[in-house]
Amino acid sequence: MNNGSSNSTALSATGQGRSAPTGVPASGAPGAATDGRVPSTGPVPAVPASAAEDALANPRYARFVTDLLGIVAYGELSGFERLSSDARFSPSLADRANLGRLAVQEFEHFERVGRFVAELGVTIDDAMAPFQSSIDAFHERTRPGDWYESLMKAYVIDAFSGDFYRSLADSLDPRTRRLISTIDSGEGAAQLQRRLKEALADDPRLASRLALWGRRLVGEALTQAQRVGFEREYLAGLLFADEANQTQHTTALFSQLTRNHSRRMSALGLTA
Repeated sequence: MNNGSSNSTALSATGQGRSAPTGVPASGAPGAATDGRVPSTGPVPAVPASAAEDALANPRYARFVTDLLGIVAYGELSGFERLSSDARFSPSLADRANLGRLAVQEFEHFERVGRFVAELGVTIDDAMAPFQSSIDAFHERTRPGDWYESLMKAYVIDAFSGDFYRSLADSLDPRTRRLISTIDSGEGAAQLQRRLKEALADDPRLASRLALWGRRLVGEALTQAQRVGFEREYLAGLLFADEANQTQHTTALFSQLTRNHSRRMSALGLTA
């Protein structure tokens, strides 16, 4: 991976009964947050009052969560494969070990999501399958040219995905929200940033190439988020709630994702 609201009301998946578009749980106030948080998209399938304490008891809502976690799981599995493969080309043994640790972290995330999905009565393979070809195509379009581009891809895409997932969390039920909060690169992001800064300091000629690569990556990531939403009915309900609010929701979400990316590039001394 808090925008958009409506005059209609419905019970949120969080059980707080905030204002939301009819038939969906509540969202936050329109507009982008000023603290760098991605706006919550808000619209997700409704949870009736009888299921407020366990939103996942609602089959329609559970299917929405399964779709979302299918994307998360396949993204984490792909990240594990990508980092494991890229580690072979590291310029030092220390770099190789560090990327290996990050790969293990991605696989741990994948297994955590898989256990959660299994509790919903769905195999992780079935949850991921609808998104495999689309995510594989994304990685094919963004194949790095060398180890430094691989490092930048991990830095940009992992952070973008984390922002996107967290943008949904406020509108989800407590159990799913807690799970998503654990799918965070954490120290991994700081480690990638430090290593990229070192590389840029050692070879300033990398700056223009990695800045251009970063712009391409975030552009592809934004397109991918839209494509997946359109392809899947339940995720389309998240990103594109209704025609009246579609532009507002998507503009606020993607604008904040882009601003967050710009701040991360600035931290590297690069222009987004």
